[in-house]
Amino acid sequence: MLRDRWNCSSAGVEQHTRRALVRRSLVVNNSKKHASKLKALVITAPGINCDAELCEGFALAGCTVESELLARLSRDPSRIDAFDLIGLPGGFSYGDDIAAGRIMAALIRQSIYPALAHAVERGCPILAPCNGFQIAAQAGLLPGPEVGTEWPAEPAISTIALAPNETGRFNNIWVGMEVPVETKCVWTRNLEFSRATGLIPCAHGEGRFVADDETIEQLEANGQIAMRYSAADHFNGSRNRIAGICDSTGLVFGLMPHPERYLHWTQHPRWTRLTEAERSVVPPGLQMFQNAVEHALQTIA
Repeated sequence: MLRDRWNCSSAGVEQHTRRALVRRSLVVNNSKKHASKLKALVITAPGINCDAELCEGFALAGCTVESELLARLSRDPSRIDAFDLIGLPGGFSYGDDIAAGRIMAALIRQSIYPALAHAVERGCPILAPCNGFQIAAQAGLLPGPEVGTEWPAEPAISTIALAPNETGRFNNIWVGMEVPVETKCVWTRNLEFSRATGLIPCAHGEGRFVADDETIEQLEANGQIAMRYSAADHFNGSRNRIAGICDSTGLVFGLMPHPERYLHWTQHPRWTRLTEAERSVVPPGLQMFQNAVEHALQTIA
């Protein structure tokens, strides 16, 4: 893979990099013109290690970004009301002791859950990749209340789980993704990607999506499946190849892959082999942030 990535002259690499930086600058500048009034909050904790990438995703989409420890937010959950988008980053929160994401999820249930539920009710998109998905599933944020019902005052008992991969080990791999056309998810709707660019990085040992038949049927019927692994890259054994789901409003998006690690074309494992046309659009990872920002702008307008 490294040979593929660097299979060009130093001048070629420099040219590709210069073009990528120019496109990145255009994306940042154009986004900031429209989204500078939006504020994004990234909630972090000991053991989280993808908060910087999540902050960059929101920033490149034009938001003003703040990162804050859960422990500090717990002292004054009302601070969350000041933000228009929220991120729960990946990593190994609290060392994933007891179970992946369990401790941070328990702390959220005890402290800021009402503020997060209120954020969704006022139209705030929430992104929860990898450990964030594991946390959201156990904190009562996903799959969320049924269609047309309000968020409960107390967090619900989870009806989904992220179990150990069928491979029996931690997998760090780029995989093909599919987005159902019927999804409600504001983050993944209308994503533009080709077979070559429609990859997304995964890095987890406990990402196998499991739920009972009734829950799966409801998620499918309600358009809450936001992303699937391609049939060829279904490595962890998730039911129905589910890589990510959203709540019934489409605002809360939990997924095991890492869109925040796919913000620039140079992060693609075979970026030097992508065509100029393929690189002429925004990378899919960044598109997800831009989709959420556009939705938030319409909501608060």
